[in-house]
Formats: sequence, structure tokens, C-alpha cells
Amino acid sequence: MRVFMRLALRRALVLPVMLLGVSLLVFVILQFSPNDPAYNALGVGASEEARAAYAAEHGLDQPLPVRYIDFLGDLVQGDLGMTAPPATPVVDRIAEAFPLTLELTMTGMGGAIVFALFMGLTGALWRDRWPDQVTRIVSIACVALPPFWLAILLIQQFSLGLGLLPTGGYTAPVDSFSGWVMTMTLPTIAVAIPIGAQLSRLVRTSMVEELDRDYVRTAIGNGLPRWLVLRGALRNALITPLTVLGWRFGYALGGAVVIETIFDLPGMGQLLLTGVTNADVALVQGAVLTVAISLLVVNLVIDLLYVVVNPRIREV
Repeated sequence: MRVFMRLALRRALVLPVMLLGVSLLVFVILQFSPNDPAYNALGVGASEEARAAYAAEHGLDQPLPVRYIDFLGDLVQGDLGMTAPPATPVVDRIAEAFPLTLELTMTGMGGAIVFALFMGLTGALWRDRWPDQVTRIVSIACVALPPFWLAILLIQQFSLGLGLLPTGGYTAPVDSFSGWVMTMTLPTIAVAIPIGAQLSRLVRTSMVEELDRDYVRTAIGNGLPRWLVLRGALRNALITPLTVLGWRFGYALGGAVVIETIFDLPGMGQLLLTGVTNADVALVQGAVLTVAISLLVVNLVIDLLYVVVNPRIREV
């Protein structure tokens, strides 16, 4: 427990510095956007005097460092600015869209983990036999599937072809749980399968390496139950997949944005698409910053899971 708390404290102290760096990177990159916020806010017919007055009122005529400090001050207070007309707080738009994106990402990652463990352990426990060969072929085929193409195939087969599931849209679980399951099944599969296939090869390789170690053979030779030995080997084998899992979460979050657009889900994908289409810098900036911060928090959680999965880790 002391190791876990020490690691958590260290990561918590580093997290603000990383958040500061992410906010600076996002802010600076979007400041070079050719889109003029005054032009977007006031419209095509705005005069130069009106645009200059708008820039002065919102601090857009200040040097970049001053604008960044003002941006940080607003960010600390939870203010990400206003969207292009009709003007609404960016925070409110993100609060509406981000839970759905997080929901899709979490269900997709949950499905990917289940798929990876089943395929990886099957291949490791029956290595070089027909179950291993089958899982290998299936994994390679699934890795080669781009998520957006898989999403289109799923719509063609299960929605347009068989009519079992809707082609898109979203139903909140509080409104109808069965409706939520039906609207989220295909997007979840589209996110989960490619990631789960990649993780399954790592699980299989790591588990094979652990099963070949001396402590496993010694434990089995001393009469320990096989399931108990396999459980201990699996905990040690999950270190490498856990590392990749943090990276894959970022991939899933970005992939969910694309999948949302295909399945017409009102998440961050639609929000980013709206921001880019309307040249709304504040909306794009807030959405990108929210996704980046989410990735940092997820990587922090993954670091803490190292100690939970493998207590042998002491130097962090």
C-alpha cells in the first residue's frame, strides 16, 4: 500500500505540469489558425472597426503570452469561452457531448479487453496447436480492419441487411436500457475489435514467456493447482499489455470520434466536426483540450494499475 500511495503522490505532483504543457501546446497551435474569432462572431458584414473593437474587448489584440495567461485564468475557473453564434458556453457543449464519447470509449475498451484475454489466453494455453492457429488468423484479420470500414460493414450486415440493429442515433440508458444496448452495440464492436485483436497478440506473447519461466514449472512440479499458477503468471504477463492499453485508450478515444460520426452519435466527434465546419476555434480548442486531459488521466490510472497487477514493482 505504501508503494501504491507513493506512486500515486508522485504522479499527482507531475500531473499539473503535464496539464500545463498540454494546455500550452493546444493553445499555441490553435492561435495560428487562419480563422478570425471576431469574423466568426460578428459575421461577414462586420466592419474593420467592429472587428477591432471585438478583438480589444476579448483581449485578442494582446501579445500571445498575455492571451495564454488569460486563457489559463479562465481555464482554472472552468471557462473555455463561447462558441460561434448562436453563442453558448463551450463548457456546456462539452458537458453534453463528452459523456457519450467516454461511454463509447469505455464500452469499446471493455469489449477489447475481454476479446484480448480470451484470444490471447487461448493461444498461449494451446500454443502451436489448432486453437492457437485459429486465434492467430482471426487476430491478424481483425487488426487489418480499419475501424471506420468495420463500422460500415456492421451497418450493412446487421442494420441494412438483417435489420437487427439501428443504423445510428442514440438512446440514453435512463430512457430505455434496451434501446441503449441496441444503439451502442455496433459502435462498441467497431471500437473494440481492432484494439482487442492488437492486445490479444501481446497477451499471448507475454503469457507464453511467463509459462516458460522456471517459477511456473517449479510451482506446477510442487503440486500447486494449475489455475492458481496460471493466475499468478497472468498477473505478471499483464504488465506489457497494460502499458499498451494506455496508448490504445487514446487510439480508442480518437477512433470513437470517427465512429460517432458514422453512427450519428452526439458525442465529441459531432462537436469537433461542428467546430471545424464553422471555423469555431474556441469550440475546437475546448474539445481537443478535454480529450488531451482525459488521456493524461488515463495514463495516470494505468501507471497505478502496474502496482496492483504486479506487486514486485518497487522502483517507479
